[in-house]
Parts: sequence; structure tokens; C-alpha cells
Amino acid sequence: MFLRLLSDIHWRAANPKWRRMTCARQSTSSTAEPHPVALPAQAQVVICGGGIMGTSVAYHLSKMGWKDIVLLEQGRLAAGTTRFCAGIVSTARHASIELKMADYSNKLYQQLEQETGVQTGYVKAGSISLAQTQDRLISLKRIASSLNVMGIPCEIITPKKVAQIHPLINIHDLVGAMYVPEDALVSSANVSLALATAASRNGVQIHERTSVSHVTVQKGRVTAIETDRGQIKCQYFVNCAGQWAYELGHAAEEAVNIPLHACEHFYILTHPLNEPLASNLPIVDPDGRIYIRNWQGGILSGGFEKNPKPLFTEGRNQLEIQNLQEDWDHFGTAEMRRATSGCPSAQDARFGGSADHAARELPRVLHTRYAVYHGRVTHCSGLLRSGWHELSWYLIWWGSRYLAEWMVNGYPSENVWPLDLKRFGTLQSSRTFLRHRVMEVMPLMCDLKVPRWDFQTGRQLRTSPLYDRLDAQGARWMEKHGFERVKYFVPPGNDLLDLGQSKTFYKPDWFDIVGSEVKCCKEAVCVIDMSSFTKFEISSTGDEALESLQYLFSNDLDVPVGHVVHTGMLNEKGGYENDCSIARLSKRSFFMISPTDQQVHCWAWLKNRLPDDSNLTMEDVTWKYTALNLIGPRAVDVLSELSYAPITPEHFPSFFCKEMSVGYANGIRVMSITHTGEPGFMLYIPIEYALHVYNEVMNMGQKYGIRNAGYYALRSLRIEKFFAFWGQDLDAFTTPMECGREFQVKLDKGMQFVGQEALLEQKQNGVYKRFTMFILEDHDTDADLWPWWGEPIFRNGRYVGKTTSSAYSYTLERHVCLGFVHHFDEKTGEELVVTTDFINQGDYEIDIAGHRFQAKAKLYPFSSFFTHRRRKDEMELSGYQGE
Repeated sequence: MFLRLLSDIHWRAANPKWRRMTCARQSTSSTAEPHPVALPAQAQVVICGGGIMGTSVAYHLSKMGWKDIVLLEQGRLAAGTTRFCAGIVSTARHASIELKMADYSNKLYQQLEQETGVQTGYVKAGSISLAQTQDRLISLKRIASSLNVMGIPCEIITPKKVAQIHPLINIHDLVGAMYVPEDALVSSANVSLALATAASRNGVQIHERTSVSHVTVQKGRVTAIETDRGQIKCQYFVNCAGQWAYELGHAAEEAVNIPLHACEHFYILTHPLNEPLASNLPIVDPDGRIYIRNWQGGILSGGFEKNPKPLFTEGRNQLEIQNLQEDWDHFGTAEMRRATSGCPSAQDARFGGSADHAARELPRVLHTRYAVYHGRVTHCSGLLRSGWHELSWYLIWWGSRYLAEWMVNGYPSENVWPLDLKRFGTLQSSRTFLRHRVMEVMPLMCDLKVPRWDFQTGRQLRTSPLYDRLDAQGARWMEKHGFERVKYFVPPGNDLLDLGQSKTFYKPDWFDIVGSEVKCCKEAVCVIDMSSFTKFEISSTGDEALESLQYLFSNDLDVPVGHVVHTGMLNEKGGYENDCSIARLSKRSFFMISPTDQQVHCWAWLKNRLPDDSNLTMEDVTWKYTALNLIGPRAVDVLSELSYAPITPEHFPSFFCKEMSVGYANGIRVMSITHTGEPGFMLYIPIEYALHVYNEVMNMGQKYGIRNAGYYALRSLRIEKFFAFWGQDLDAFTTPMECGREFQVKLDKGMQFVGQEALLEQKQNGVYKRFTMFILEDHDTDADLWPWWGEPIFRNGRYVGKTTSSAYSYTLERHVCLGFVHHFDEKTGEELVVTTDFINQGDYEIDIAGHRFQAKAKLYPFSSFFTHRRRKDEMELSGYQGE
């Protein structure tokens, strides 16, 4: 059924160069064939993999002017998972970056056939995503809000309208749907071959039947690759080998861990129907866990079952993707019933057999999605990696463009952190971890995307020494970068919260619990275990450490010993590569604290930019220290009694660091900072003393009302104080000038630093977006949908940006959203400078799943203003009642 697609022939016919290269072929079988053209001895770039990813990278690099490129494919072009893709090009994506990629891909696919002469099968058919539950409909409404502000036509429709658009859909169990009229269908293999055609015309050399066996690395740089046909010297090697990428990553002299695992994907194809489907419109039914589309007069339907089957864990694999053994017992139950009940025409179809094949899936351990990754390898210059799960293949066009931009320009044109390989650590490369995680990732393709969900596999891998103690006290856990972190604590005597009950778009069941933790942080004292923070020590025998850090960070680090500096690690455009705190431990030693998911990225960034000097050392000490955040007005009382040292502001001012004794333990690094704006201290404790210090703190704190707290309370506190966090609010395209952090930039510190020129330009000319705080004014916390992040922001009825984070403020008793406001010219759409007056003089609304709520905008935290006003109102009311 899946013989080599005829587009193979069309491409070769359109490419005389390829005809010369393949003239010696005798058949299209998978047996070895002669190689009429010798491999070049050297090239600037070698790409391994001739599927949609490899051909797209080659296409974009050649479009950007790089011509000395060789693409190697061990079998035949587009003969892997690429040719099994359903070809549904849909912009219905939750993540903003994926939505942009899909939209751009759709637009470019329209002209690819004209550019290359290769038929791609592009049809602007539209798509319908069905909703069987109200929660699913809410999820679709959130997507629709994002699509509409991007100018992508989209409509939430009733079941009756679904029947009008596609009469063959059974609507008896639907509550609604989302219709995107400009979504499309393509032939995935044809698209790949069209890309290869264009790349070949631009000078890219393409060699099939050539396997890469080894990557040579010298002094941290790729120098050559070994193939079964000889060596090619190169400056860059791009691993686009798909499900073979894991083994290929370990073929380098310095092994590269690729967090990727194969999983079977089941689908069915029918013979042509007696009465073909009247519409080419594809149907996506996430609640039914299937998709259905017209295929050559019949029906193609695939499913994403809850119990997927991983394969090739041992690394054994075939040369090319082939159909696996049919397994009707696995697939032919719920998925089949849903396919036939949702589309009655399928009930009369004759099946031409089922096929299941290896669909590329990869784990993702951050808070948004699990779809794609690419980027530079941390420890080896010139080695790059890209990977995609199968249903996201249509995102590859622009994703490959990002990778090409990364290679050519040194940076991509969009924030690609959600796709960056450096989101992963070595812990995500265990084959056991990957096998278990892929069994969870596959169902997530259709699972409801509710706020703050957590992976359940690969857990309890990185834990604090206090894990068992906290768990016994009712801790509920989430994970970040593989590290277990407490969300909140269930008080004694409360019923344990069911996991499923927390999955809601409305007021969550932990609302009162987190509220009590916030109250304790403000009125007494709380302890939060923040051991997952990334911690580096940088030191030198001379002034090398100071000089290097002064160049790499925007704030002035030449401060007296014991001072803590909050600073950004910026790129050349002034954007945040990291947002961190640095304590000067001695004249030549510094202690750097960064977000949890910065461990790989920050290490690579610094390693690539610090001078190669034996007098300068950097050590990752994350595992050496347990971090306790002691928050609240009574924190000073607890710490002073435990340390027998003066902790008054005169002796211990804000942003100060001292090494102290706590209880019996020495060498505790205490910093007067809490990352929330509340009073308190961070305690960095040598790991062997962690349990002792925690016990001492809790025992001493009993008389001050101490209790445990989690990250949900921390989030509420920091957002109401207008604190931006890296990875949520700050990224590589956000500068300190745009988020009100000019005070953390020292333009006159006596030496140049990375990003300085960009910041000077912004200071002179103004900024084109401003970080803004919004308080929802007509929002009912109990009855209305909650904001989470990614909600569109409207000013005077016009779209101006999106939220980046939000939380309920228990102090203000309202929801607070943080986000960036842009200023677009109403006639031309051109971005204009955002001024303070522009922010202050607008009327704002936040769009939550299609419903707009009025909001008050401010450029500074105003919790104190609201607290004062509420207390004044209470006093006036009390006086009135007294009268």
C-alpha cells in the first residue's frame, strides 16, 4: 500500500543533476546500489537525514547564502516517517511559537510548488477540531483567541454549524467545535522532495545510500564525519536522523545525549468509498483521540491511544521505515469505534489493512509543550541537533528556518527557548526514562491542555535532601528540569486532593491552601525549599573572574565583598539569556544563583564566552547546597535566635551575603533576599547539614507561627510585586529597558559589556514594548475562567500584546496579569515607541477564552495602594455602622 511515492520520480525528472547522480540505479528496492558520484572531501555543513527536517534545513541554509552543503541519507529521501505523515497543516496550536511556525509554514507551502515545479498536493481545505466536553471547548476558545489576534480566520461553531460544514460528522455528542478555514492538506513526502529540489538547485549536494558512522571532534569543535563511503571534513554537522538520532549522537567522540525515543503510531486506510466524502475538510477529534481525512477516495484515520507502544529501546532499527505487524487488538477497539461513530461513512468502508509505524516522539519537561527541539549542542561547537514529533512535521519549515538563522547569524529571529535542546539535561537521556516518558507523551497529543499539568513519569529523580520529610508533611509535588519542587502543602486532617480535580480552567481546589501559605508569608514566617536553583561558583587567582563577569553581565559586580547584585546576562541585542543574583564571596570569588532550567543553558553560555585561562575556574555546585527561603516579617527573629548574630538592617542590609552558623552547622551562606519582595533570607546550606538546619529552623520558628509553603505561594507573591521571572516573562528578546529594570544596568561602570550598544540605542530612541502589570476589575474569581498566561491584551479595543504570567493576589483579592504592551500604528501596523503616557492613557481588557475582562494597567507595583484603599474603605464602613 505504501510503495515509493510517485513524487520521487517527478523530482528526479525535474532535476537533471539528480538524473546524472542516479543513472546507475536499477530499481527502487532497499538493496545497496552503486554510488556514481563521489563524496566531496570537505564541506562547510554536513546534514545527516533526508526527511522533511534535513531537506528543510538544507533549503533554508541555501536560501540564506550558504552553498557548501552536503546532505546525506542512509536510505532514500523522504522514506522515513516523513512519508507516513497525515499531511494536515493546522494552526490550532496552544504554544505561541508553534502557532507562528504553523502559520508561516502554511503560507510558504502555498508557493513551494510554483517555486520548484514539484507537486506538493497543497489544498486549502480548512479543518475542524471537535469538542465533546465544555473543558475541551474552553481549550479551543483559548486557541481561537490567539489565532484571531494573529489575523488567522477562526470561528467557534455550534454542533449545528458543524453538520452544515461537514454533513457526515455525527454531532450527537458534541458541544461545539473550532473551524479554521485556511488550514491545509499536503503530501508530506512531496513537500520534502520539493525542498530537496530547491536546495539542490541552490548548490546543495545530496547523496542517498550513505550512512554516517562517526563524528570527529577536536578541541571541542566538529572537524569531520565518517561515512561508509569515506570521510568529509566539515565545520558544522546537523543531526536530522530522526529516530536514529539517539545512536548517532553517541557516535561522536564526545557523546551527545538526544532525548528522543520511537513509538508506534497506529492508523487505518480504507479502500475508496462507494460515495467519496463530499469534503476534503480534515476532522480532528481530540476527545475521541483520532483524526480523519479524505485519502484517495477513501478514509485515513489515525489515533493516539492512552497506552502507546514504544519500540527500538534497545537501539536496534531498520534502514528505512517499514510497516510493522498489524495489531488490531491494540488499536481496533476504542479508536475504531470512535472513527466509525464520528464519521458514519467509515462504517461502510472496506479496510485495506492497518499499518503502524515508528512515529518520532520526544519528552519535554518544561511547563508548555513537548513537541520540538533544536539548537546547538552545549559542549561541542559546530554540532547541532533538530527533532520533531510526527504530527508537528508541518512546523518544520519555519523551525528549520530558525536553525538556519542560528547557524548563519548566530541567533534566531524569534524566542525559541521552548524548542531549545538546552532545556534538557543528561538525566533525560536514559533509555529507561525515554521509554517511560514517551508512553506519557503520546497520549498528551490529545489530552486536555489544562494549566499547570505535570508529567507523571521520570519523577523523584532529582530531589532535595528534605524530600521525604516534606512529603510526610503533605507536600504536593511538581517538577522542573527533573527536580522535584513543592507546589503547596495539604494541611493535616484535610482530604487528599485527587489529581484530576486540580485539572480545571476555573478556580482550582488548592486556592484556600495557597492563600493560607501567602498569609503566613506576610504575617509570620514560612519556609520554601528552593534547592533546585542553579548554582555556580566562579573564581580566579587574579582579577580574571571580575573582569570576565563585568563583561558578561550588565550590572556592576565590582562591589564590596558580601554584597549581592541582581543582574542580567545579556546577548548582543540586549536580551536576557539569564536573570540571576551574584554574591561576591571574596575579592576573587563569586557565587551565582540562576533559575532551575538555566543549568545547561547558562553553563554553555558562560563556557563559550569565558576566556580559556587556567587561572579562571567555574564549578557547578547546584548539588552541593540545599536552599531554604525563609520568608516573612518574623524570619529575622528565627534566624537571629539560631545564629546568635545581629540580623538588624544595620548589620545585615538588603542584598547582603554572610557566611554564618545556624544551629550546629557552619558555612551557611545567608542572603537577605527572598525573590518575592517580602522580608526574609535565603539560606544556602551544605547538603550534609540540610536536615539539621531545617529541623532547627522549624523548631525555633514554632513560637513565631512558622509553616511550610510551596512555589504556588511564591508565584502569587512575586507577581503582585511585579517581579518578572526568566523563562516566563523574560527571554532572549526582552531587554532591561523594556521591563523596567534600568536600575540593574550600569552603562557607566567603566568597561564595555555584552548588549551595551543595544541598550544605549534603546535609551536614546525608546522601546517598542513595555512590561506592564494588569489587575482585572470585573472578574469573578469563583465563577469566571481564570487567566494563566498567553491571553491577548486589548487597549481601547485594539490588540497590543499578550500576558506572560498571572496569579491571584490574595493581598489585592484580585487577579494580576503581567505582560508586554506594544504600540501599533492603526493604519500601517508599524510598531511605534511605547511611552509612559501611552500605557497610562489607555483602557485595557484581557481576553480569556473569548471573553474580555476590564483591567487596570500600571508600570509599577501598586499593591500598597490597594491595601491602603481597602483598609480606608473598611474604616469608613466600620464608622458608618457604628453611627
